[in-house]
Amino acid sequence: MARFAANLSMMYTEHPFLDRFGAAARDGFRGVEFLFPYENTPAELRQRLDDNGLTQVLFNAPPGDWAKGERGIASLPGREEEFRRSVASALEYAAVLGNTRVHVMAGLIAAGDDRTRHRKTYVDNLAWAAEQAASAGITTVIEPINTRDIPGFFLNRQDEAHAVCEEVGAANLKVQLDLYHCQIVEGDLAVKMRKNLSQVGHIQIAGVPDRGEPDRGEVNYPFLFDLLDELGYDGWIGCEYRPRAGTSAGLGWARKWLGK
Repeated sequence: MARFAANLSMMYTEHPFLDRFGAAARDGFRGVEFLFPYENTPAELRQRLDDNGLTQVLFNAPPGDWAKGERGIASLPGREEEFRRSVASALEYAAVLGNTRVHVMAGLIAAGDDRTRHRKTYVDNLAWAAEQAASAGITTVIEPINTRDIPGFFLNRQDEAHAVCEEVGAANLKVQLDLYHCQIVEGDLAVKMRKNLSQVGHIQIAGVPDRGEPDRGEVNYPFLFDLLDELGYDGWIGCEYRPRAGTSAGLGWARKWLGK
């Protein structure tokens, strides 16, 4: 049976951030994820999790200067020391929040940049990150992202991500399969799930093409949820979508699984 985690960076934005934990729990969610925890202390976030009976599922390592448009630094030559500090910070938070998945964003590459050099940096950085995370019982995940939402993002396709993981060769480095991004870039979702699920560390969903609730558009999510059950997926599914209206009002698609 599918287990859904509310993404508190995109959902429940009608509430202040720390109040979103309670709102998600009242709607029946038992897990949460978000982009970044670093504006709050680990203790503050842990308290919200405990108060609402929630499991922290995932968050991202620091991505560089987000406000200035950076979207990760893992593949950026010359930023290796900053990358290592970002991973250390993420692992400190994870030790308190209890999540076993940390997403490391690849970053942006300009049209004229040396892709081979970026890829080597990416592989080397991920090998180091996976080694650090392993000692803490954490799985590092990497996510292909479509270039409509993030133009210039270094990692875009599932096969690219799985090739990187294979080259690194760490058991705790896996691919984050965001079905929204995958559908936009390449489609063929069910075949990719059947082929690669053993190397998938986390799944996320959203409606395509509008990134709203997963109840309309190009993707037949009920079919895919049944397929995940058939394949024995026992991880979380992150609801990384932007509600079309109020978050709670848009959860009709999830009542079956949330018990509401």
